[in-house]
Amino acid sequence: MQIHEIRRATPLKKAKLVGRGGKRGKTAGKGGKGQTARAGHRVRPAMRDIIKKLPKLRGHGKNRAKSVFYRGPEAVVNVGALNVFSSGDVVTPTSLVAKGLIASTLGKHPQVKILGNGDLTVKLSFERCNVSETAREKIIQAGGSISIEEKPKPHKVKVAKTA
Repeated sequence: MQIHEIRRATPLKKAKLVGRGGKRGKTAGKGGKGQTARAGHRVRPAMRDIIKKLPKLRGHGKNRAKSVFYRGPEAVVNVGALNVFSSGDVVTPTSLVAKGLIASTLGKHPQVKILGNGDLTVKLSFERCNVSETAREKIIQAGGSISIEEKPKPHKVKVAKTA
């Protein structure tokens, strides 16, 4: 065997060029400068960026709860106006719209609150309506009933911590 016939068991690997494009381009895996390269750097929370991008709303004043937190149409009906129903009827927002006591807006029935002005002479049952205390007394006194649909509150699942 001659010296020029000797071959390595593993061929030479070419040194990897970094900073020339490809997988190790630009910063060559060294990271950037900027905010992360400065002492005491702090990355801003993402939520703050979202809040900063929201448009500024002007002119709310004292009616802020009505303008910003608008919950949709609400209608008020007094107990005295419900005598147009016959005895034993079920009063719902749909039936109140049908009788013309409240108006539907954009094809949706509003939330209804029954107030206690006037006298009720008919026995009625109420569904999907909010009722004030004075109206509740007058409805029960007339022999009516109120069914309240309570939405189930979402409960949090507690996970036991293991030490």
